[in-house]
Amino acid sequence: MLPRTDSRLGTLVGLAAVIVAVGGSVLFDWEWGSGLSQPVPFVVGVLAALAAVGVTMRLVRD
Repeated sequence: MLPRTDSRLGTLVGLAAVIVAVGGSVLFDWEWGSGLSQPVPFVVGVLAALAAVGVTMRLVRD
Protein backbone atom coordinates (compact mmCIF):
# COMPACT_ATOMS: atom_id res chain seq x y z
CA MET A 1 0.00 0.00 0.00
CA LEU A 2 2.72 2.50 0.95
CA PRO A 3 5.87 2.83 -1.12
CA ARG A 4 8.97 1.35 0.46
CA THR A 5 10.89 4.51 1.22
CA ASP A 6 12.74 5.81 4.22
CA SER A 7 10.66 8.32 6.11
CA ARG A 8 12.65 10.46 8.48
CA LEU A 9 9.54 12.40 9.40
CA GLY A 10 7.64 9.23 10.27
CA THR A 11 10.55 7.94 12.32
CA LEU A 12 10.82 11.23 14.22
CA VAL A 13 7.08 11.29 14.93
CA GLY A 14 7.25 7.71 16.20
CA LEU A 15 10.26 8.37 18.40
CA ALA A 16 8.65 11.51 19.82
CA ALA A 17 5.49 9.55 20.65
CA VAL A 18 7.49 6.84 22.41
CA ILE A 19 9.51 9.38 24.41
CA VAL A 20 6.36 11.24 25.48
CA ALA A 21 4.56 8.00 26.37
CA VAL A 22 7.40 6.56 28.45
CA GLY A 23 8.31 9.90 30.01
CA GLY A 24 4.70 10.70 30.87
CA SER A 25 4.13 7.27 32.41
CA VAL A 26 7.32 7.33 34.47
CA LEU A 27 7.51 10.99 35.47
CA PHE A 28 3.86 12.04 35.69
CA ASP A 29 1.98 8.73 36.30
CA TRP A 30 -0.08 9.21 33.16
CA GLU A 31 -2.38 6.28 32.36
CA TRP A 32 -2.90 5.97 28.63
CA GLY A 33 -6.19 4.12 28.75
CA SER A 34 -7.93 6.47 31.18
CA GLY A 35 -9.74 8.53 28.56
CA LEU A 36 -10.96 11.98 29.53
CA SER A 37 -10.23 11.60 33.26
CA GLN A 38 -6.61 12.53 32.43
CA PRO A 39 -6.85 15.01 29.53
CA VAL A 40 -3.12 15.53 28.87
CA PRO A 41 -2.35 11.94 27.78
CA PHE A 42 -5.60 11.90 25.82
CA VAL A 43 -4.64 15.06 23.91
CA VAL A 44 -1.09 13.78 23.35
CA GLY A 45 -2.50 10.53 21.96
CA VAL A 46 -4.89 12.36 19.64
CA LEU A 47 -2.09 14.62 18.37
CA ALA A 48 0.18 11.61 17.79
CA ALA A 49 -2.58 9.85 15.86
CA LEU A 50 -3.20 12.95 13.73
CA ALA A 51 0.52 13.27 13.02
CA ALA A 52 0.67 9.61 11.98
CA VAL A 53 -2.29 10.08 9.63
CA GLY A 54 -0.66 13.18 8.17
CA VAL A 55 2.62 11.36 7.53
CA THR A 56 0.77 8.44 5.97
CA MET A 57 -1.26 10.70 3.69
CA ARG A 58 1.90 12.52 2.64
CA LEU A 59 3.60 9.24 1.75
CA VAL A 60 0.58 7.98 -0.19
CA ARG A 61 0.39 11.19 -2.25
CA ASP A 62 4.09 11.10 -3.20
